Amino acid sequence: MPRDTYQSDRRAIVVGGGFGGMAAALRLRALGFQVRIVDRCPRLGGRAQVFERDGFRHDAGPTVLTAPDLFEELFALFGKRLADYVTLVQPQPWYRFHFADGESLDYGPTEAVTEAGIARLSPGDVEGYRRLGKHSKALYDVGFTQLAHTPFHDVAFMLRQVPHLLRLRAYNSVWTMVSRFLKDDRLRRAFTIQPLLVGGNPYDTTSVYGMINHLERQGGVWFAMGGTGALVDAFTKLMLEEGIEIETGVTVERILVEGGRAAGIAYEGGRTERADVVVSNVDPVRLYRDLLPPGTAGRLPRLRSRASALSMGLYVLFFGADRQWPEVAHHAVWFSERHRELLADIFHRKRLAEDFSLYLHRPTATDPSFAPPGCDSFYVLCPVPNLRADIDWDIEGPRLRDRIVAALDGSILPGLKGAIRSEFAMTPVDFERDYLSEAGAGFSLSPIFRQSAWFRFHNRGEGVRDLYLVGAGTHPGAGLPGVVSSAKVVEALVRERVEA
Repeated sequence: MPRDTYQSDRRAIVVGGGFGGMAAALRLRALGFQVRIVDRCPRLGGRAQVFERDGFRHDAGPTVLTAPDLFEELFALFGKRLADYVTLVQPQPWYRFHFADGESLDYGPTEAVTEAGIARLSPGDVEGYRRLGKHSKALYDVGFTQLAHTPFHDVAFMLRQVPHLLRLRAYNSVWTMVSRFLKDDRLRRAFTIQPLLVGGNPYDTTSVYGMINHLERQGGVWFAMGGTGALVDAFTKLMLEEGIEIETGVTVERILVEGGRAAGIAYEGGRTERADVVVSNVDPVRLYRDLLPPGTAGRLPRLRSRASALSMGLYVLFFGADRQWPEVAHHAVWFSERHRELLADIFHRKRLAEDFSLYLHRPTATDPSFAPPGCDSFYVLCPVPNLRADIDWDIEGPRLRDRIVAALDGSILPGLKGAIRSEFAMTPVDFERDYLSEAGAGFSLSPIFRQSAWFRFHNRGEGVRDLYLVGAGTHPGAGLPGVVSSAKVVEALVRERVEA
């Protein structure tokens, strides 16, 4: 794509430097815009910050990379290669699932590995797993290939998709869909984990998100050597090479609106900047409620903001250890004995239960640079209610920490209590304060049917021309493939606007 498609005096400002914001900045730059991207964190990446403690490194945000071709596209816009900036590798296995009965299952990197694990746990489910793969591909062909990069502003367009969605039983939940193919409860838990990685309850999330299974199988599960922070560094380097201005450590107070169009931004402290286009990588509930002049937005986004069902919150414990557990996989999921009722506590009852399920990240399984020699680096992520629950995290955070450490010490990390070092934690309170996440939600809106496609916040600002939205709360949704794809939608909308 030519880089000087449009006049070089057109200026765009991107508010928020998460992956959606970075992808939007690069796509607008490729269209010929002068681009400036700003973020309140000390470095770009949004929630993909990097923490260093006593020689231990921790990725604070996403650690599972899928659909690497979407990252490749952004470098190809400028005739460059992702591989020249960062090295991606596939963990062995992709995930290891640990069940309450002491059994485990390795998923990936090959179908043979996965099917061998399924055959050991439930031989009759191998064929069902294969059929699940075929159905997931059918969902992918509609939900991702055809629709993920397409704007959903037109109700008529949405209605035209209904027959396809009905044929694929999109009205079912991911749990219901997977249960049609797999009979063993442990396998059902393992292969409905993907909605939780984008903020959804598998018992509520529309089965369209079952396409993630095919996304993983087709493109693989990847890790950036040096961590997700190294991928952020790669994008940052590319942006600087291409003349994109970057400013971090600043907070945008409001979007300037003049004559019904976005005309720039105002920072805390009063400084302003002008622009022809403003792209928001801000939580859309906060954007429409706090950053736009009262009465500016249309009725629909105001209704969406008030009625929004948010994703769960996250409690994240970061720690190092002065020993290693080579038998622990890079990505491990540790299931509680309870499943449906535990998720109901988190998503519906808004109560912090005594038990929990956990995602454990051990990057030293793949990249020893994350810890001093002979040591391991970890973070453990525990889904919890968001801040719409009445939980005092000053009290409950330390209690939850002790329960998690005891559970891991008694199962997959024996000896942890005596080896743990340099620990610290984040709760939903930190997500709200540091990232301005609405109610401390980990993934913005929950991916239920009434908050998907046309029902999600639109990528073109409503009530304000030349304002565009990217990120987890917009179409097509959360997760790195979703937020990077939202920038592709915005590119099409901006091109359409400029060419009109």
